[in-house]
Amino acid sequence: MDRQEQTLIALMEEYKALKAEQGRRIGFRDNLLYVTLGLFGAIASIALGDPPNPMALLVIPLVCLALGWMYLVNDEKISAIGLYVRLDLDDRIRTLIGGSADSLPLFGWETAHRDDKRRKRRKLEQLFIDELTFVVAGLVAIGVCLATVDRISVGLGLLGAIEAVLLVALGVEIVIYADLGKGRKAPKNYDFKQKS
Repeated sequence: MDRQEQTLIALMEEYKALKAEQGRRIGFRDNLLYVTLGLFGAIASIALGDPPNPMALLVIPLVCLALGWMYLVNDEKISAIGLYVRLDLDDRIRTLIGGSADSLPLFGWETAHRDDKRRKRRKLEQLFIDELTFVVAGLVAIGVCLATVDRISVGLGLLGAIEAVLLVALGVEIVIYADLGKGRKAPKNYDFKQKS
């Protein structure tokens, strides 16, 4: 087996490993939404229970921050894997084998699912859901807590303000990393070093 064949085998193994990792990350990321909603229900039942404890609502922003950040990191890695396959791995393998027989990308799915007519709408809807789940819900919880407690102490006000600032920062990051683009190219905010 010559060096070119060994390189091709190594690159195909890398592709398989990356797709397996991407699949695991997609499953984990998607389950974070369900876990988040379940925790919201549990916390709300404590906050609205008998007797009511509105300060328990301040746990919701912490849940939003922790799980929202995990969601964002996994979503970014999922996109980064797809980007690497589209912009680097595809080109390297095509170079090794002397090009594709039909001049199309070797890993067509990596681009095809990004080219449909409804992609932008679907991604905007997902962005809305992400912001609603991980940012707006936390901000609403802070507002309801502060509106329903008997007295807002300095510590409580400070905690609410810090949580609100962190939630807004998370919301900005979610927008920055939303991959609304189509086709093969990298999103504008990506610092991907593609070979020329």
